[in-house]
Amino acid sequence: MAKVTFQQDPVTLLGQEIKEGDQAPNFTVLSNDLKEVNLNDYKGKVKLISTVPSLDTGVCSEETKRFNEEASKLENVQILTISMDLPYAQTRWCAANGIKNLDTLSDTGMQN
Repeated sequence: MAKVTFQQDPVTLLGQEIKEGDQAPNFTVLSNDLKEVNLNDYKGKVKLISTVPSLDTGVCSEETKRFNEEASKLENVQILTISMDLPYAQTRWCAANGIKNLDTLSDTGMQN
């Protein structure tokens, strides 16, 4: 198992590690129209789930823009980008960056 570090110091992660091939656990987040959404709402599609702290940070912004670009080339694949941004901030960011091929979802205030 690879060690996780933050600024070169070891970090202890809580919870059960998800391994390749494991089924993703269900979760509940908010859509940009403030509706609760869970993983089962995307049943029947291949899902690529990207989690980022905030869309308004450089690396997270570039990553999400790239996923949006690549999503336009995929069939029956739904890309979900989950961040701690409020849905209003996600809507603003998506409009400013032309994001139309993936769903941004908010993990703020949700109890999973």
